Amino acid sequence: MTRADRKRGKRLAASFRDPAGFVFRGPDGVLYRQVHPSYAPHYQHLMKSGLYTRLVKEGLLIPHEEVDAPAWDESRAWRILRPEPLTFLSYPYEWPFALLKQAALVTLRIQTLALEYGMVLKDASAFNVQWHRGRMVWIDTLSFEIYQEGQPWEAYRQFCQHFLAPLALMAYRDGRLRSLLRVHLDGVPLDLAHTLLPWRSRLRWGLLFHVHMHALAQHWWMRKAQSRQDVVPRARLRRAALLGLIQSLEATVQRLHWRLPKSAWSAYYTTQHHYSPQAFAFKEQTLRQWVQDVRPRTVWDLGANVGHFSRLVGRMGIPTLAVDADPVAVERHQQRIAEEGVTNVLPLWIDLTNPSPGLGWNHRERMAFWEREPPDMLLALALVHHLVIGNHLPWWALAEQWHRATRRWLVVEFVPKDDPQVRLMLRHRRDIFSDYTLDAFLQAFERFFHVRARRPIPETMRELFLLESRSCSSE
Repeated sequence: MTRADRKRGKRLAASFRDPAGFVFRGPDGVLYRQVHPSYAPHYQHLMKSGLYTRLVKEGLLIPHEEVDAPAWDESRAWRILRPEPLTFLSYPYEWPFALLKQAALVTLRIQTLALEYGMVLKDASAFNVQWHRGRMVWIDTLSFEIYQEGQPWEAYRQFCQHFLAPLALMAYRDGRLRSLLRVHLDGVPLDLAHTLLPWRSRLRWGLLFHVHMHALAQHWWMRKAQSRQDVVPRARLRRAALLGLIQSLEATVQRLHWRLPKSAWSAYYTTQHHYSPQAFAFKEQTLRQWVQDVRPRTVWDLGANVGHFSRLVGRMGIPTLAVDADPVAVERHQQRIAEEGVTNVLPLWIDLTNPSPGLGWNHRERMAFWEREPPDMLLALALVHHLVIGNHLPWWALAEQWHRATRRWLVVEFVPKDDPQVRLMLRHRRDIFSDYTLDAFLQAFERFFHVRARRPIPETMRELFLLESRSCSSE
């Protein structure tokens, strides 16, 4: 980066495809959006028509301010916007089914309202939606353009690929198929969804039309276009027909439900009895006290399962990210969040041994999990034995990674080899874990952290540790 680049800030790697503008982080660390002159008529219509106000009022669009800040590219700057900052950054291939479905419905609601105000969404990418303050919101202010009577909805195919196809595959086949969005960043190809979906999905008119027939029509039009020298004319779609299309998509999405299968981990707290009621209450109280003492602004709960302790921290008013490798546990967590009305906990489907990598152009469009804004505190409760014994990770690897991943604090629950759960894990495998000891754990972690507190959990052999990063400590 040149000295001039440092003065004007950093353009975000995920924001470079839209000719209407882009997002950049200024030298002050604040996130801005630059709007180009070519988008001026559409932006003015968005703001003056009342659509922006309506969307923000309904919690569908991230609010922004017009500011007098230095542009990243002065030669093309027409307006500079400062959007409200997001709490966490996440991606569709990490969301539970319920949040992907909510994002789909938010997109369709926005499209419906846009038509009322003479506008239309020019794209329907799931990456334009983010979780914010307990709900899914649209974050791309430059996605709106003035509607021309008769024009088709150009984002229709994209919506079906980004939302409808993966939701249908999860509902009719397997919830883990959302990972296809990690492979296909422009959405699940409709011909692939058409192949993978069972025949019974064709009995649903919406899926038959928007996925199966849509896939076949794409194939037909592609062959027709390749066999002709002239350009195939674009179909025209009246406003009433376009609204009917949106309503059909909405009804189809609403009818999709994922019937959760049984999972070894989603019933962990109800079927496993590693803690007596007194021990479990002690663990809760200790965590609550430590969080109150150090006052983290954000928390990540690693291996959160169904999120009992994530929601405990969230109810203390602290934004919390809860990650787990079991998609059923993540979905059950989202259900409990909805039932309890918790608005500051985000559950994500992430395998810590294979977390989301950097993806897209130059591997930088979609950020790797560990490269996102780090939290003030990491929680690793009843997790280390799964990583060290279950996945053969050495202590030093955990200590080094978690030191990089937290701004300051780490709470770890050490589970010894004599614990019933560890004995169960070793029942059918050779014990090659001679260094799985408390001394080896402390030796690895004390290279990077100070031990600020430790509490044995009564009636168990487990122990809780509050660790502070040495890079933040005054000692």
